[in-house]
Amino acid sequence: MSSPDLPDAPSPLDRARTKAYRRLLPLLFLCYVIAYVDRNNLSIAIETMQQDMPAFNKDVLGTGAGIFFIGYFLLEIPGTILVEKWSARKWISRIMISWGIVAALMATVKTPFQFYSLRFILGLAEAGFFPGVIVYLTHWFPSRDRSRALSWFFIGTPVAQALSPLISYPLLAIGTRVKPDGTMISIPEAPGLHGWQWVYIAWGIPAIVLGFFVLCLLTDRPKQAKWLDPDERDALEAELAREKAEHIGGGHMTLGTALRNPKVLVLAAAYFFIVTGNYGVEFFLPSILGEWYKLTNFQKMWLLTVPAAGSLLGQLFIGWSSDRTKERRAHAAIPIYIGAAALALTVVNRHPLPAMMVLFTLAAAGLKAYLPAFWSLPSLFLTSTAAAGSIGLINSVGNLGGFVGPKAMGWLNEAMKARVKSGALPSDFNTYMPGILFLCVSITISATIIMWLPLGRRLPKAERLEAALAERG
Repeated sequence: MSSPDLPDAPSPLDRARTKAYRRLLPLLFLCYVIAYVDRNNLSIAIETMQQDMPAFNKDVLGTGAGIFFIGYFLLEIPGTILVEKWSARKWISRIMISWGIVAALMATVKTPFQFYSLRFILGLAEAGFFPGVIVYLTHWFPSRDRSRALSWFFIGTPVAQALSPLISYPLLAIGTRVKPDGTMISIPEAPGLHGWQWVYIAWGIPAIVLGFFVLCLLTDRPKQAKWLDPDERDALEAELAREKAEHIGGGHMTLGTALRNPKVLVLAAAYFFIVTGNYGVEFFLPSILGEWYKLTNFQKMWLLTVPAAGSLLGQLFIGWSSDRTKERRAHAAIPIYIGAAALALTVVNRHPLPAMMVLFTLAAAGLKAYLPAFWSLPSLFLTSTAAAGSIGLINSVGNLGGFVGPKAMGWLNEAMKARVKSGALPSDFNTYMPGILFLCVSITISATIIMWLPLGRRLPKAERLEAALAERG
């Protein structure tokens, strides 16, 4: 993992920045990888869950995928404020241990109701992790580093998307007969459990283990970091305090005022529409590729790493470019527009598989690359508790789109299949097309909101100093 470009004779501040990168980001990155897999691995596990439990159709998958975000919504803001006011280290550790336990318990489901219930509890358990880390990074990284630090954290998503199929599909083969290279082989069941159950268990255990590492290795604030030299601690604290005094935005805000701020509410709406599109694609991409091109699990295992690689490169580039230019809004909106256009082209025609993978890779890159720039937007007009609560609000309201997108995709797919079966639609009708077009509209709305949102007005110096004094009490 790279650190900021430093001069030949690094100052105490530069040394502190480098140490913070190396100490904090690798662990937070690993945590996010596991979080994302535990949230999304049912898109792979569902393929054999349906064989054992026929009631688990696409609509059940979409509902279960989405209901996670209802639980997530309920505890998001309180959890984020706890990170700001109490302890990021203790709260994130608690989150990881509890979600790891619930993720492993997904192996016990037998009915859709049990499936929905555990997905809801998983959302409750994980609530606060993502926005909590975003707030936590503001305690450590000056604005010049923040977008890049966020990008290193956010690439946990594409890394998770790449690792999950490579590990989960072999686990999925336990107890089944698979054909990876043209030869039928049989993989025996492990003690009394099917492959889909091992997918949940194998990914739940690392979350529990990492939770204890978080408790031991994270540090809440620079002033508490024994791994920094005294001059490094003082320099980093001074830089963060200076930025707070000169922050860009609307001056001091209480939490209640921030939550009623129109910009906060509009950012929450923008995030809702992009999350709707993102999760609608992610949860159904394995099924779409399998049905459109009659692919084996072995083929999907490798193909699914391609969009993940595009997302990774896109996030790193946008994070670097956004920090270099100090521009946030266009860096967030333009990748989303590109993703929407690429996704729309997937239903224009049944393209050859290589061309389709290019389109899905562009779509995936656009639906992830915006993240570092987007999550730098709230800090343009908010600080401290107001920022923490507002980030929690944006993330929790936005992630309700994680219910809408998969649910819409699953319901529309089953509805179109029923119409094809009844003869109301031709037999070759693309049953995923209405759902994908719905996602494209949602994604485009998000980019348009971001592009037209007025942000970044700098206060006069006197007002900035007055706001800083008010914040200090």
